[in-house]
Amino acid sequence: MTPSGIILLDKKPGITSMASDNFVKKMCGTKKVGHSGTLDPFATGLLPVFVGDALKVVRYTDGYDKSYRCTARFGLRTDTMDSEGQVTDRKVFSEEEYSDLKSSDFKIIRDAFSELSKITEQMPPSYSAKKIGGRKAYELAREGQQIELKPCPVKIMSLVIDSIGINEGMIDVTFDVCCSKGTYIRVLCDDAGEMTGFHAHAIALRRTACGPFRVEDSFTEDQISKMVEEGDYSFLRKREEALSSMERTELSAEEFKDVKLGKKIRAAEGIREGVLYAAYHKEELAAVLKRDGDIMRIDRMLAGV
Repeated sequence: MTPSGIILLDKKPGITSMASDNFVKKMCGTKKVGHSGTLDPFATGLLPVFVGDALKVVRYTDGYDKSYRCTARFGLRTDTMDSEGQVTDRKVFSEEEYSDLKSSDFKIIRDAFSELSKITEQMPPSYSAKKIGGRKAYELAREGQQIELKPCPVKIMSLVIDSIGINEGMIDVTFDVCCSKGTYIRVLCDDAGEMTGFHAHAIALRRTACGPFRVEDSFTEDQISKMVEEGDYSFLRKREEALSSMERTELSAEEFKDVKLGKKIRAAEGIREGVLYAAYHKEELAAVLKRDGDIMRIDRMLAGV
């Protein structure tokens, strides 16, 4: 029997999210694998990977908020806004500047991050997986082509600086951020560098949360490999967990029977128009339903699969 469920993978640095999918395909012996929320190759941390029939709910994870811990290095700017790119600008700090910054508790940097916590839109980086004419932006950027990107709406729920220190003649700032989907943390670093005039790029990025999932509950590739060798698949989580933040509605036995047959059912009192509902009968997930007038239509059939 092919394994099915959600794997909370602790992605290692230096590989793509697709490579992580390929690892899971090999471990689970299936081609039915996909992830939620792509991580940059240099980034680590939580990557929810959906296996088998759990793929049927991955579409409902697109809007997940996410949390990260990042270290930005002030003193260098790169074309990719992270440590994998080429240096484009450099700031040499004098001893006097260091002294002034330390005596003010790095106020200029703290003020920049405070302003960034209020942004409502962000320009995606050229080196990103954004699609332009069917191709990824980073592919075009590497070919030297001009790229026209548009600002995207984002929301920063919280942005807290954990530490600021001088390192190798530069300034390292470690911060935690909780944000909406589509927020690029390396762009925050680059923007902070431009706002201060110090230049900056991300040197470390780790995702700590994705929707209801937390990195503390994730597994490394080595851990998963060892468990599979021992025939232990306890790292697989139920697909229902991906819908834990979705509105829930309970079905009667008759409604459950109708839904399994693909029939529409009458909308119960209190069901809101246009809202997605995870429909259950005695703890069994039947479908994702959506109200349309007086009826509930099936958005995704999940019973028996």
